[in-house]
Amino acid sequence: MKLQKLCYYSLVEGLVSSRHTAIFPNKFEAWANGPVCRDLWNVHKGLFYVDKKIIPDALLSKKEIPVAYKKYINTALEKYGKKTGTELSELAHKEKPWQDAIKNVNSAKNSRRIITNKAIIEFYGKK
Repeated sequence: MKLQKLCYYSLVEGLVSSRHTAIFPNKFEAWANGPVCRDLWNVHKGLFYVDKKIIPDALLSKKEIPVAYKKYINTALEKYGKKTGTELSELAHKEKPWQDAIKNVNSAKNSRRIITNKAIIEFYGKK
């Protein structure tokens, strides 16, 4: 759970930057425990660790991570890295992008409702 939320907040950092950079092409969905990237979840579900060896080539970039992306990731890690997965989930539940995406969903566990980049920019960009 922590990996998912740290990836989400890394995306947030990129989107609220002056360049509005989406550092992941993958979308985050509003699930019961907060934002989840389904592609990443499919790779690590049921695991308590993630190793580069288990991630399919389709999800790995063959290129070096751009310096700006590393900056956004590091900023997210500085802000949220000490929190547990549960704390990050609770934080996301208090925030409008997840709340709006999850509205009127009967079973959030398998929700496919996308948390849009626009919603992220509108909410976090004002903070």
